[in-house]
Amino acid sequence: LEGMLKPALREHKLGNAQILEIFDVGKVGKVAGCRVTNGLARRGAKVRLLRDDIVIHDGTLKTLRSFKDDVREVKEGFECGMSFENYSDLRQDDVMEFYEVEEVARTLDS
Repeated sequence: LEGMLKPALREHKLGNAQILEIFDVGKVGKVAGCRVTNGLARRGAKVRLLRDDIVIHDGTLKTLRSFKDDVREVKEGFECGMSFENYSDLRQDDVMEFYEVEEVARTLDS
């Protein structure tokens, strides 16, 4: 019976970043110049965009660059450039919250 249960989804927070400046880059669109304020930012992670502590977008991080290089992750204290899939309403001082969602097998006890 346990095999028939849908897995539970658990959110794991990775870190936060603050947008310092917005750049308009030709084909790519808008790119946010950010500083990771705690934890880390990981390419492909889920991202919540917060403006005045209100979630205005929940999506996926499309690109992550450090200087001119594509990188997999950026750690706390470092600056980077990033863009989102299908979203471009970015503003200076917006905060990004990075997280991953994992599936956890449920049991009849839970």
